[in-house]
Amino acid sequence: VQLQASGGGLVQAGGSLTLRCVASGSITIDAMAWYRQAPGKQRELVAGITGGGKTNYADLAKGRFTISRDNGKNTVYLRMNSLKPEDTAVYYCNLRRDPPIWSMSYGYWGQGTQVTVSS
Repeated sequence: VQLQASGGGLVQAGGSLTLRCVASGSITIDAMAWYRQAPGKQRELVAGITGGGKTNYADLAKGRFTISRDNGKNTVYLRMNSLKPEDTAVYYCNLRRDPPIWSMSYGYWGQGTQVTVSS
């Protein structure tokens, strides 16, 4: 499985971005997630979505970020609003088999897309 993430960029604080991850194959039965890793920090879960559409958000994302999926396009999205400088990180797409164990980091990974939020 190959995952291609895109949509990152430079945005001012308070702005919005939408990340997109396209899988090389069908994702209908798989859980998908977005992780991020800031310099000097461990990779952390941002949000996940099961094959059935049930979502899971880290506290950092609640109320600001929305994860969604389009199985017909083998694509998962992360809409990020009200961005803060501390959201600056490389964002990675993740695919894993359902049911997911969100407390664990495993599965297939994309190459990452850089998000930089300026103050």
